[in-house]
Amino acid sequence: MKTGAEDKKKVMILAGLLVIIIPAAIWELYGYFATPAPRPLPAQIATTPRAGATNAPARVAISSSAISAPEAQKVSSNNIDPTLHLAKLAQSEDVEYAGTGRNIFSAESAPVHIDQPVAPARPNDNNVAVNTPPPPPQAPSIDLKYFGYSQSRDKSNIRAFLVHGDDIFMARSGEIVDHRYKIGSISPGSIQVTDLSYNNTQSLPLMQ
Repeated sequence: MKTGAEDKKKVMILAGLLVIIIPAAIWELYGYFATPAPRPLPAQIATTPRAGATNAPARVAISSSAISAPEAQKVSSNNIDPTLHLAKLAQSEDVEYAGTGRNIFSAESAPVHIDQPVAPARPNDNNVAVNTPPPPPQAPSIDLKYFGYSQSRDKSNIRAFLVHGDDIFMARSGEIVDHRYKIGSISPGSIQVTDLSYNNTQSLPLMQ
């Protein structure tokens, strides 16, 4: 009885393993046959890097159309003729020039006369605008009136009486009237006044 129970247990374990293994095997077979075959890669030519070249790639891919293209013709230096053909040079010297212009290869050909450029006529000075600076403003006349003076007995001290608008000033030589007019020399008949705004000096006569 014990042997039969052990056989039954082994059969159940084997059946469970088959249930797991069979679906896994079917899935692997389906994936293998369903995957498409990989496309072939283009032909590659391995190149050997030169000595000292550190950044050069190890391989260069070349398409099949470039490999099948025809090669250029290589010309050998032995096929080049460096000989100077004197006969052909002599034939070129015998050719007569039949043109209408100057023959630059002939020493007897007269040079072509080239007219010198004509200088333009001198413009009229009256029509040329001269950029002259404007004249300085003219100093106005001094708005003072010399109507009298006072003098000491020894004639060492003289003072002038001046009118500016409604104001009357009494000034000696060297003094400034109304913050603008500097009094110069004073005489009984006239007085020298300098307008400090324009640095203009005028002589004012004594008003009668």
